[in-house]
Amino acid sequence: MAQVPQTFFDALAVRTWCSLALTALGRAREEIDAINVYPVADGDTGTNLYLTVESATTAVEAVFAGYETAPAAVRSPSLADAAHAMAHGALIGARGNSGTILAQLLRGMAQVLADEGETSHTDADRLRLALRRAADSARQAVVHPVEGTVLSVASAAADAAEGSGGDCGTVARAAYRGACAALAATPAQLTVLEHAGVVDAGGRGLVAVLAALVETFTGEAPVLSPALPAGGTPAREEAGPQAATADCADAPGGADGPAFEVIYLLEAEEPAVARLRQRLDALGDSLVVVGGDGLWNVHVHVDDAGAAVEAGVEAGRPYRIRITHFGAGDAHARGGERLVRERVQRAVVAVVPGEGLAGLYTEAGATTVLARPGEPPASGELVEAVRRAHAREVVLLPNDAELRHTAAAAAEQARSEGIRVALIPTRSAVQGIAALAVHEADRRFDEDVVSMTSAAGATRYAEVAVAERQSWTMAGICQAGDVLGLIDGDVAVIGADVTATAERTLDRMLSAGGELVTLVLGDDAPEDIADHLESRVREAYLAVDTVVYRGGRQGALLLIGVE
Repeated sequence: MAQVPQTFFDALAVRTWCSLALTALGRAREEIDAINVYPVADGDTGTNLYLTVESATTAVEAVFAGYETAPAAVRSPSLADAAHAMAHGALIGARGNSGTILAQLLRGMAQVLADEGETSHTDADRLRLALRRAADSARQAVVHPVEGTVLSVASAAADAAEGSGGDCGTVARAAYRGACAALAATPAQLTVLEHAGVVDAGGRGLVAVLAALVETFTGEAPVLSPALPAGGTPAREEAGPQAATADCADAPGGADGPAFEVIYLLEAEEPAVARLRQRLDALGDSLVVVGGDGLWNVHVHVDDAGAAVEAGVEAGRPYRIRITHFGAGDAHARGGERLVRERVQRAVVAVVPGEGLAGLYTEAGATTVLARPGEPPASGELVEAVRRAHAREVVLLPNDAELRHTAAAAAEQARSEGIRVALIPTRSAVQGIAALAVHEADRRFDEDVVSMTSAAGATRYAEVAVAERQSWTMAGICQAGDVLGLIDGDVAVIGADVTATAERTLDRMLSAGGELVTLVLGDDAPEDIADHLESRVREAYLAVDTVVYRGGRQGALLLIGVE
């Protein structure tokens, strides 16, 4: 069914565009992955673009959800709200070289679209400016821009838009056609593309995103330009299935290129980021740093991954750190030779709320997905983690009641790819710890899942946090700033002191019995709280053991588990 066209660029158009772009990239993901030869032939450009747009879409949907209960006069967010959400979502969810550049393209557009403040919509002139700002800002974010890549396609789209007249639909069509022509020309600009008989994968993804923009404003999806074959791979059929991995040794990330891809989000000020760029540029290549206003997404290919992370620590606070070895995965090609890693039989994938717990889970053998407070992972991120675990059987631990449906969708997608997935509905990271403690990969899958589910279900969980606003609770009315003790998701204790509230919460949990208390401390928890609670358990509850972990920046001041 044709999409209802949007006359102006407003918040609904942003929402529609994100949704259509996600659908388009979902359809094209495998094709784009297959033609990915530059800067590294690792077969994941389509997937990275999809995950980046999925994060942007999730952020925009969250903004709209916040207006569902508002008065009728303000039932929709402003254009600025939606555009900022799109850009922020893409920034925090950006994956790989291509996803990071796409995030900057969307950020550049958002800067222009939000310039007019709280206006409900804007016109074709602002769309032209937005496309130009997007192309220019993306080029500036890449330390050493290369022609024949997505940067060339974005610039051509902006040039074509500037030369067009008419409404938003006309501008979008012009940008799309300019992008198609530029994409078809990429093999002539990059030798590695010409030898492989493919167009640039990142540029192919941008064409899909611009096609979604055309559909947003016209209601009709454009037919691929005659200058670009439908598959986007003009010589691939003649060259054979290995064409996309051939002759890549001289490309960055090839046989002589850096061994690791390092990506992280970084909280830092702009002067520190400028110094970081210089340091990372000396360490490796494919350096892209995007963002602003104190939050950045850093992407680089290096041989010394530790040095790249240390540079981030010196600049500010890095988190969501992802390090990929180009020779370790099943999808990475080096010098035209595809390396295949054997699948393990079973793995555990877990969502964790802080860096400390991520380290703990990783040491126990789990593949982790770090969830920053207020920014839960999307289903695509969980699917990617399941794939990254590279196992025939996967146990998925969401560790958050609100992630159950997201995790279920991810499990279903993974099952459709032939992976056996069992979802254990853990509602807290301490339940996940209990489940992981009894995990045995050598026993039958069903038996392992039952044992892990039983351990999680036998673990009561609690958290101590600070109330953000006045609210009615099961324990009475709380005020902003009150300390809350939540047991199994419900407020059970309201207090003024963190340690005293934690003690009362723990006493309530242990009144029903228990053998082991797990305490996970957040960065902002009082220094002496662990010692105080351990002493309380020793003095008042015989034969109950206590273990303490540092969770890092996990949102809650303290997590408590009682088994």
